[in-house]
Amino acid sequence: MAKILLVEDDLTFALILEGFLKSQGFEVEVVHRAKDGIKSLANQNYQLLLIDYRLPDGTGFEILEAIRDKALAIPVIMMTSFREVGTAVRAMRLGAFDYITKPVNPDELLMVVQEALHKKEAPLAQKETPTPHLIQGHSEAAKQLYDYIGLVAPTEMSVIIQGESGTGKEYAARTIHQLSKRAEAPFVAIDCGAISGELANSELFGHVKGAFTGALQDKQGLFEAAKGGTVFLDEVGNLSYDIQVKLLRALQERVVQPLGSTKQIDIDVRVITATNEDLITSVKNGGFREDLYHRLNEFKIKVPALRDRNHDLEEFVQHFINLANQELGRQVVSFSSDVTEIFEAYYWPGNLRELRNVVRRAVLLTSGQIAGKETLPEEMVLAIQEKSEPEGSDLKARQEATERELILKTLQEVKYNKSKAARLLNIDRKTLYLKLTKYNISA
Repeated sequence: MAKILLVEDDLTFALILEGFLKSQGFEVEVVHRAKDGIKSLANQNYQLLLIDYRLPDGTGFEILEAIRDKALAIPVIMMTSFREVGTAVRAMRLGAFDYITKPVNPDELLMVVQEALHKKEAPLAQKETPTPHLIQGHSEAAKQLYDYIGLVAPTEMSVIIQGESGTGKEYAARTIHQLSKRAEAPFVAIDCGAISGELANSELFGHVKGAFTGALQDKQGLFEAAKGGTVFLDEVGNLSYDIQVKLLRALQERVVQPLGSTKQIDIDVRVITATNEDLITSVKNGGFREDLYHRLNEFKIKVPALRDRNHDLEEFVQHFINLANQELGRQVVSFSSDVTEIFEAYYWPGNLRELRNVVRRAVLLTSGQIAGKETLPEEMVLAIQEKSEPEGSDLKARQEATERELILKTLQEVKYNKSKAARLLNIDRKTLYLKLTKYNISA
């Protein structure tokens, strides 16, 4: 029986969720504050965390950071309002497994919980397995992306794949591997945002029995396990300085040394990395080693955001409908025309991952063949309505609508870094906060 820690400050909602999860056979412990959630992690073992973003004494980020600091391999599902999708995306950069928007649909929640628990039972990094063909798209951005992939794949060059969260960076990495001379060997992927400290050292380079508390047997590292194949390091910018040093040595000397061992092991791998931000900035700030950056950056590919490839949207929607039909036993053929208009107008801060979640939710809620607007999260529909230009000749209303849209777009471009947004908008932070409150923007 899986044990779940639920961190939710709404007492009524927490009671409802607790009752539902227990009825599905889970053991549930409920706390209502961030500090109590962190305290519970020190005293109990959990198979899953379900946490609200906004808590009375902080945010769910603090719990995620505590999990990373303790190097705990626990899947986390973040609950947010739909207006906070950008926040949910940031949570996934910190290692959250997935997010779910409020109001929570019970069937959707159960589906995500089961997926998270299933992933926990699987190894942290897995060898290459057959995956459904990825829809490439026909936009100019898609064409350039796959032209670059085709050029670099047959080489032995190290590749950095850059792009926002949810754009499909791992799919791009798998495609490079599958088109390379190493295609018959393992493709081993690891999320660097979900590991730290001894856990990162152990996962990447291995350890010997007794190397640290809990090391009950020898463990093969991923670089050794991927012999002849490809190692994919997702969110490589999250690696600690010590691990960066060891990674650089491994790449330069083609050897690794397991934690607690005096022996060196020869490795033969190609390394592909991914990041949602420009590592050059981290290099300038001292957070990422310049020599390691240049060793990894033999070739760089940028995966475009979904909003920059509108011509591919319809193709992606149909692809996700087909996948959801298979998974959920539905027979949805398409979305109604008003849903298509909403999809085309929406900003998609969570990119393909968000699109997949929205489509899957809609398919789950549709018993017939056409999914209508009622299957979309209400807040998504409202976001599009608010984006629409005010009717009439009210100059102030038009100016405010334009200002709100500019602030929102700027925040999304700088990944909700308010200091950066204020500088770009040429206002101080205090003014920005006042405008966020005025326009009801969650950031």
